[in-house]
Amino acid sequence: MNKPETRSYTQNTPQTIFEIFGLQTSATVSIEEALGVPAVWSAVNFISGVMASLPLCVYEKTSNGQKRKIRDTAANPTVSMLFDAVNDDLTSFQWRYDMYSTGVLTEGRAVTYVERDSAGRAINLFPLESAAVKRLDNGRKEYQTGTGVNSRKYDQADVIDVTYCIKPDLVTHRSPLRQCAVAVGKAVHGAEFGSKLFNNGGMPPYALEGPFQGPESASRASANVEQATQEVVTRGGLVLPIPTGHKLIPLGSDPEKMQMVESQRFAVEEIARIYMVPPTFLQDLTHGTHSNTEQQALQFVKFYAQRWIEQFEAELTLKLFGRRSRRLVAFDVNGFLRGDYTTRMEGNARAIQTGQLTPNEARQMENREPKDGGDDLYIQGATIPLTQAEALTNDES
Repeated sequence: MNKPETRSYTQNTPQTIFEIFGLQTSATVSIEEALGVPAVWSAVNFISGVMASLPLCVYEKTSNGQKRKIRDTAANPTVSMLFDAVNDDLTSFQWRYDMYSTGVLTEGRAVTYVERDSAGRAINLFPLESAAVKRLDNGRKEYQTGTGVNSRKYDQADVIDVTYCIKPDLVTHRSPLRQCAVAVGKAVHGAEFGSKLFNNGGMPPYALEGPFQGPESASRASANVEQATQEVVTRGGLVLPIPTGHKLIPLGSDPEKMQMVESQRFAVEEIARIYMVPPTFLQDLTHGTHSNTEQQALQFVKFYAQRWIEQFEAELTLKLFGRRSRRLVAFDVNGFLRGDYTTRMEGNARAIQTGQLTPNEARQMENREPKDGGDDLYIQGATIPLTQAEALTNDES
């Protein structure tokens, strides 16, 4: 199949979350507005950055069940495509980052068309915008973009399809932001209320009470007090003149009684639950300590990130190489330690000393050139079987 004639990397027109759920409200929250919440923005960018920054490699299963990394990019265009650039104008990093930030973590789905050469090898990847998915009579899925003369159809074997949460029909999907619309909406509206409050000099709306001669008199008095209030806010004054016999009664709840700070902090925790990341990863250190922050980071790598990694690896392996191929796609999870130089060096040294890595294998993980004699496995000579300890002791005596 030839590559699509037109490609677009723009996001779909934002759809109102409350409209989808049928909630009756005058306020609307779109996905773009949800991304305006700092906690949502932070979570989406954090997870997208993790999935985009890990090195993506191609391995081949050997006869003894081991995995051998394929390094010859010239003879294997798929390897170069995944590691460097998925097409002529999109790097592998940007493709993965956009897939999660504008698709999986917001809309709930991201699809990519696989272009192959005459030998059936994947040579280019093209993101598809707003592809419609349906189940055919033969059980296979079909993807369609555009309408009319601009319509294009793609078989499931040629489409990389990553979803946040698939529905029971195994065709349609759920969006995390739409599924949790109420929680996200509270965060959006809380931020809007705070913005309006501060824009008004921190003064909530008031009702003017007093002896009025009639509606026109009440309207003039209200206009005068409003003008005086704006002047106080503009020049930063502290005194607001009130006509004799009148008083101002605040409307609504006191922001302090509404616990605005606590509400905004709870909103961060809610967003963290939606995306299943520790609050400390969203820059909320309210309950963070050195020990629990470190444990939360380990739990993220061990449980949540592993879920995304294995899903993405399995989808790429299936769509790029097929069900029965001996080749597979896998992330180099050592990238998690790239920022911790001391831990990385200690791990490499221990792996070399215990015969698990050759020096050249460790050097390659650090993007260094191999050295002569570095392809042998080594082990420290002081380690001997326990059964030989007595004999060695007798020899020394």
